[in-house]
Amino acid sequence: MFFKPRPPAGNSHHASVTDLQDIGQRSLIRIIFATTGLILWVFCILQFMAGNYLFASFEAVVGALLVWGGWRIVRVRNVVPWVYLYLLPTFSFLLYIIVIPDASSTAFVWVYTFPVLSYLLLGRERGGLLALPFVLLALLLYLTTYPVKLDARSLIDLGNAVLCGLMIIVFVHLYEARRAVAHQQLQKMARTDALTGVASRGSFQRDLEQSILEAQRTRRPLVLVILDVDHFKAVNDQYGHHAGDQALRHICNRLSLRLRQTDLLGRLGGEEFGVLLLNTERDAAVALVEALREQIASAPLVYGEQQIYLTVTMGLAQWPTDGITAEQLYRCADQRLYRGKAQGRNRLVSDNT
Repeated sequence: MFFKPRPPAGNSHHASVTDLQDIGQRSLIRIIFATTGLILWVFCILQFMAGNYLFASFEAVVGALLVWGGWRIVRVRNVVPWVYLYLLPTFSFLLYIIVIPDASSTAFVWVYTFPVLSYLLLGRERGGLLALPFVLLALLLYLTTYPVKLDARSLIDLGNAVLCGLMIIVFVHLYEARRAVAHQQLQKMARTDALTGVASRGSFQRDLEQSILEAQRTRRPLVLVILDVDHFKAVNDQYGHHAGDQALRHICNRLSLRLRQTDLLGRLGGEEFGVLLLNTERDAAVALVEALREQIASAPLVYGEQQIYLTVTMGLAQWPTDGITAEQLYRCADQRLYRGKAQGRNRLVSDNT
């Protein structure tokens, strides 16, 4: 099995779940920008009909800029400045229409969009920090512009407005908190193999590609090891698939005990695993990997009353000696792995001799 070619890492570092989140955020921003621009054009027409030509012209220009921004947002590298560039003027403008002469008292309802837009576009922490001051300032401006009488009816009206805004903030905050947790869980599922808990194939491949890019900058070597569990089908056939699952977990546990924090272990599929050793020369890697192989062979899996002896065959390739790209390294290590199988299994092959 070889890694499929991927686009250059500079265009694909937000991969997997992060890619989907980024695409979703940009689509949401595009919709919000375009919708706000269209709403401004509607108000532009109304302002023009009311004889407010200067204000109508301003809304027409801003609406056009927002529609253009919605079209442009999919091409920018960092969307956060664009979000702030949208939210800060928008919130300031909505505050302004509360206090302008002859403003409609119902213009205050737009304040309820502050927490919704902030949390949607900036997330829980930054969204909360941005929305709360604007909401409090809006309340202060409203009370200054429309003084509340101390009678029951006025206080009820004020209570409805304030409590509704407070409930919106609370609900949006809770929703964003749960969404963030769900997203983290989804990221973890995408990064790790569900059975063994080590890196998934896609995550391992991305880390290998990024490590090669880093090695090209620093000129530090790295080593890729591909290993395959010997006679794994026989384990499944003799003891059952549950024992086979336990065997894979057992091997990952044994490997993790000896690997360094900077090393990476990933499941590439079935009973095949990859080990990435960063800043490691071939000789040091051979010593470490041989120790790993011997540790697996000398520590059988205890399955009920049975002891299941397991061994692995390994192929090793070093960057840049054995390959420049991730695919070249994998092909070299994979070929050496199959040479090890042909030579009797339970061995490491690290060169072409």
